[in-house]
Amino acid sequence: MEVIDAAIEDAKENAALNQLSKTHFYAGDVINVCDDDFFARHGRPDVIITDPPRAGMHDKLVQKINEMAAPTVVYVSCNPATQARDLALLDEKYMVTKIQPVDMFPHTLHIENVVQLKLR
Repeated sequence: MEVIDAAIEDAKENAALNQLSKTHFYAGDVINVCDDDFFARHGRPDVIITDPPRAGMHDKLVQKINEMAAPTVVYVSCNPATQARDLALLDEKYMVTKIQPVDMFPHTLHIENVVQLKLR
């Protein structure tokens, strides 16, 4: 799920190049797209991967992830402070099982932080 149509097209092309046949990509805001009708047609996700902007996730998205109750959530963040805030909100249904900082920008203060969460 991605709000940028071009990113969806790139993802489809990448999946085809890598011969991935069990992938599905949807354009739109997860808040608006993932409703009961969507889940009835497509099922619920086993894994949610979220990579929000520096400001972190919107409260409605955190609520939607808690509502979807996928067994695993992977949260990639370029801002550990907003990630910590969001993880506290996800704590209602999820527990942190792994954390891995990744230094993608050597010689700067910036890191990516990857957190795996599991449904309680």
